Amino acid sequence: MTLDTLNNDMSQAALRRGTDWLSGAGLRPTRQRVALAALLMGDGCDRHVTAESLFAASSATGEKVSLATVYNTLRAFCDAGLMQEVMVDGSKSYFDTKTHDHPHFFWEDEGRLSDAPAHEIKIAQLPKAPEGAKIAKVDVVIRLRRA
Repeated sequence: MTLDTLNNDMSQAALRRGTDWLSGAGLRPTRQRVALAALLMGDGCDRHVTAESLFAASSATGEKVSLATVYNTLRAFCDAGLMQEVMVDGSKSYFDTKTHDHPHFFWEDEGRLSDAPAHEIKIAQLPKAPEGAKIAKVDVVIRLRRA
């Protein structure tokens, strides 16, 4: 189910699932957070969104939420460990509800992010971190264009 499909039918089950998702992370379930959480997790499926796509989906449901609130809410979801941010370039962030480390495909022609098969990636060695630093995370984003 896509965001577009879910936003046409903001069911009680979706709202309940969104509320539970927030509560599990210790976030206060405000009206706006619950509405956004229901769009993100209401059908139980993981997804990749931008703040703009989530804002559009929310607007389509009639939910009154500003783009700034969507950005702030996505940041709060990331800080609570509910989502991870995937930077595609310096100006474009995607938010992923699947929080374990995994690689991504970025479809340049579509501006879309999808999961890449982790079992097919082999990273043989990473460089040593500079003195006084440690590697916190390795992001793998494979850019694709239609042939």
